[in-house]
Amino acid sequence: MLGAVTYNILKDWDVEKIISELEASGFQAVELRTSHKHGVEPTLTPDQRKQVAARFQRSKVRLLSFGSTAEFHSPDPAVRKKHVEDAKKFIDLAHDTGAWGVKVRPNGIAKELGPEKTIQVIAESLKEVGDYGGRMGVEIWVEVHGRETQNPPVAAAIMKATRHEQVGLCWNSNPTDLVNGSIKPSFQLLRPWIKNVHINELAGPYPYRELFALLKASKYDRYTLCEAQESKEPERFLRWYKALWTELVRSCG
Repeated sequence: MLGAVTYNILKDWDVEKIISELEASGFQAVELRTSHKHGVEPTLTPDQRKQVAARFQRSKVRLLSFGSTAEFHSPDPAVRKKHVEDAKKFIDLAHDTGAWGVKVRPNGIAKELGPEKTIQVIAESLKEVGDYGGRMGVEIWVEVHGRETQNPPVAAAIMKATRHEQVGLCWNSNPTDLVNGSIKPSFQLLRPWIKNVHINELAGPYPYRELFALLKASKYDRYTLCEAQESKEPERFLRWYKALWTELVRSCG
């Protein structure tokens, strides 16, 4: 199933525009990233949250997730605590609006801590966030992101250290996924934890036919979300993207 992240194509659209254009282009879901024009943020009142939930329920587009910028690799415990609290606010928002998950991320390895300790503090934060998400019925999707942490073995180490059923990964279609020209080794390593998938430039060098074939073979039944660069013709781009995605998926048998 195809959805979109509001980063970057949809970042200047409000909720009505997002829904109408995604419906017209055949997209089925959306991840609303924080700080964009849609304005669906933790600052919304209870009534406003109900209105957002009702609007998506009337549409053909699923409010799938929120793309927060909560990250847990800082060497400063106070900074990590703030990000944990920010993540919890997005979990509350997801619960109130009917979203499935909240995307969080690491953004690298803290030099002051080193790889092993950084992975440990990330995992500790993810466990707390995962516990909270579990109580609210919201999943936590850790984006495979960051200079060092986008490397699949590091992402796997984070998941093994976290060991929380409510916490999984968001595959991010990074160049670092490739091993000798194939993503299969990285995909097989991370597949046990993949709960969401970001895809980007379908006409670029990334092996999307291979990714879609691997997703199908592993019985992945969730969404792939377009996270492409800005376009001067976003409405046209969305129609083109859906057509190309359809062909790539079909070619996987």
